Amino acid sequence: MTAANYPKLFEPLKVGNKTIKNRVLMGSMHTGLEDRAKNYPKLAEYFRQRAAGEAGIIVTGGIAPNISGWVGPFSGFLKYGFQVKRHRLITDAVHQEGGLICMQILHSGRYGYHPFNVSATDKQSPITPFKPKKLTEKKIHKQIKDFVNCAKLAQKANYDGVEIMGSEGYLINQFISPRTNDRDDAWGGSFANRTKFALEIVKQTRAAVGENFIIIFRLSMLELVSNGSSIDEVIQLAKLMEQAGVSIINTGIGWHEARVPTIATMVPRAGFAWVTELIKKEVNVPLVTTNRINHPQVAEDIIQSGKADMVSMARPFLADPALVQKSRTGDVKDINICIGCNQACLDHVFKNKMASCLVNPAACHEDEFIKQTPKIKKNIAVVGAGMAGLSCSTTLAERGHQVTLFEAADKIGGQFNLAAAIPGKEEFEHTISYFTHLLDKHGVNLKLNSQVTAADLAGFDEVVIASGVTPRVPGIEGIDHAKVILYHDLLSGRKTAGKKVAVIGAGGIGFDVSEYLSVENPDQAQTIDEFCAEWGIDKSIESAGGLVKAHDEKSAREIYMLQRKTSKPGKGLGKTTGWIHRLALKKKGVKTLTGVNYEKIDDQGLHITVKEKSQVLDVDHVIICAGQVSNKDLYQEQDNYHIIGGADLAAELDAKRAIKQGTLLGMKL
Repeated sequence: MTAANYPKLFEPLKVGNKTIKNRVLMGSMHTGLEDRAKNYPKLAEYFRQRAAGEAGIIVTGGIAPNISGWVGPFSGFLKYGFQVKRHRLITDAVHQEGGLICMQILHSGRYGYHPFNVSATDKQSPITPFKPKKLTEKKIHKQIKDFVNCAKLAQKANYDGVEIMGSEGYLINQFISPRTNDRDDAWGGSFANRTKFALEIVKQTRAAVGENFIIIFRLSMLELVSNGSSIDEVIQLAKLMEQAGVSIINTGIGWHEARVPTIATMVPRAGFAWVTELIKKEVNVPLVTTNRINHPQVAEDIIQSGKADMVSMARPFLADPALVQKSRTGDVKDINICIGCNQACLDHVFKNKMASCLVNPAACHEDEFIKQTPKIKKNIAVVGAGMAGLSCSTTLAERGHQVTLFEAADKIGGQFNLAAAIPGKEEFEHTISYFTHLLDKHGVNLKLNSQVTAADLAGFDEVVIASGVTPRVPGIEGIDHAKVILYHDLLSGRKTAGKKVAVIGAGGIGFDVSEYLSVENPDQAQTIDEFCAEWGIDKSIESAGGLVKAHDEKSAREIYMLQRKTSKPGKGLGKTTGWIHRLALKKKGVKTLTGVNYEKIDDQGLHITVKEKSQVLDVDHVIICAGQVSNKDLYQEQDNYHIIGGADLAAELDAKRAIKQGTLLGMKL
């Protein structure tokens, strides 16, 4: 399979006097590297690798035009001439690889997590603690001037263009949408007045940078909030943007305060391409569609069907910098597919940590992950083919070591196989397939169904124990009753639950198990139409903001999810996805109980005490999701023995830590 298999995806696109060599735009992602001048060499290497990997055109993370536009305190901004030099590190690196790069200008408006934020009105955002100051007419003109100045400085820094961020609920969007703009002057009220701010920024920027500098406008096409823009307004603004001189229109989906998932793994692939298609026939300027496009065939199908002219892939470039190049050369099995988990990218950024990637810990840390050929090639045993063992063994073998990988089960993947069984986490299978390919590619000697003893490991130069975890069995009276099922037996299909179920444990595994139990056919992925119905998305976008009444499909079972702690269930879930899991189970009618003491399990069901009141849950089965215990029986305190993954630390299942730990050890030995 080569570029010939994706003819539309690899068709060049002329924009002004520039030619984009394929139809893939690397979408903007805030990594945290943008915020400190000292990190720009690191950021340059990050972008250099994506340009070398043949991204058609790259868009940087958001850079504010001034301090009021900061996303957070001291985040990246470009307002002064002395700041240009650091950006040239980026543009030089990209241009040396023959790539194109645009800088995103992002003013956070009321989303700014700092006391200097401003907006169209003084309405406070529900996701930040700071109330914005309402911009006066004079200060509106000053903001426009700062956008234009920022674009001119970007041009001076040798960027090929800018993307003006007009979506996702940031400042420009706050002027456009009636939800946040009820001004009664020339900048609010009517559609013409609400869009004036955006149009003035584009018109004045175009006048300042000339006709050949690329201007991408990120247009909010589906806001997913009440009192938002309608499809007629979106189309009208798209036409006005074309007339104002934009080179490309990029699709913006949802606001950060929207209570609808837009990029998490449960969103079907290309789940919002239909939005871009609604606008496509109305304008002639190239349109980019976005969200949950992570495979070249998905991208090809979108372009081929005429839904969009280009596709935006953001997180997939974290997972694999060379995904476009591999698509062109036919090495599709070699692509490390983004699984949309958010655990090391968005979750990190929203905690003010450097972004990375669960399946590729080298992302944003490229200069720290350099695989060198070892001076002495060793014979190394790795015990356990979960995420830690797989990442370690494939890294060792890639460097040139002889590696034997022992796995007690009949297949690789460990606990990741259980995660892949959860509805909405089907993408996790790709990571297992990827490692299967790498084992073969790098010549790892895989021994399945192998129960290893210490004697089996005696002849190896180095031994890596990555034997993972087993479910923790709590000391509850009746824990050996026939009603009891351990979570791994349920998710692996070895056991089946009845219609009434109690789930002990409300951490990540408890939520996953409850989602699995709540669906009639957990192995059947949702269609786009089913997803839109569940989350109340109006596919006509005739309603303001594109929201309609959600279709609340009740759980296939009666489910109680219980925890000993009195804190909110799922407190440790991912920052950007936890709310989705909590809301999804609530919509399905799953009952949650906190502060629970477990008394016993018998034929009557599960006996519990809550707030000193005893009760019996009449359930068919009790699913145990009460944590894990490390499998470290084979580990020895010797210099040539190493322990990683769940065998090292049996916390909440943490594939991110396991893959990173395995990779780092694989680079070190």
